[in-house]
Amino acid sequence: MALGLTAQLTPGFSAAEFGVDRDLSQHHAAALTAVAMALNLVFGPVAGLALIGAAALYIWLFRGGLVKALAFGLVASSGWVASEFFKIIVARQRPSPALLFDPLAPETGSNSFPSGHVSFAVALGFALYFLARGTRWAKVTAVGAAAMALVVAWSRLYIGVHYPTDVAASFLAASAAVVMVAGLWNVAAPRIAGWLRTPSAIRSPGPERK
Repeated sequence: MALGLTAQLTPGFSAAEFGVDRDLSQHHAAALTAVAMALNLVFGPVAGLALIGAAALYIWLFRGGLVKALAFGLVASSGWVASEFFKIIVARQRPSPALLFDPLAPETGSNSFPSGHVSFAVALGFALYFLARGTRWAKVTAVGAAAMALVVAWSRLYIGVHYPTDVAASFLAASAAVVMVAGLWNVAAPRIAGWLRTPSAIRSPGPERK
């Protein structure tokens, strides 16, 4: 919150940051552009929700049941929720595509801080790590998740739709959201698991005593 308000209220702050976007816009390469645009699609709202839904369904059916699938979905989507919360409060304008050398996906509006794409990538990384925690894949998943979030952050600057502080704040906002969701889940999970087990736990009454 402090970072967003500083960027929004300090004169010349956004103009100074815009130099990063403008410099990247002048050095686009076909291969990098293809990667950035693919990430723009995959971590966008529509594809992202489809990804979470498909992964949660797979976990439910094949890798741990409904409780684990629900936990995954809540953690993975918490980044978006956090980003929307801060976007409403900070209301920072996006970088002007008209000032970019090569605008790849022009976007305007007061929804720049923080980046929803990066927030989703960070939260998804946490969700994947929680699934792998305690297994031999934990370290690999953690490193891969961090790398994924950093690459998505780079792509938002490369395309020119966010300022550097936007993507930096995404790591903070999404991490805070994950911590909050994890804390609430640790309190609520036993009850949820109990509710889900209740139907199967009901037994047929024994023979009536005489």
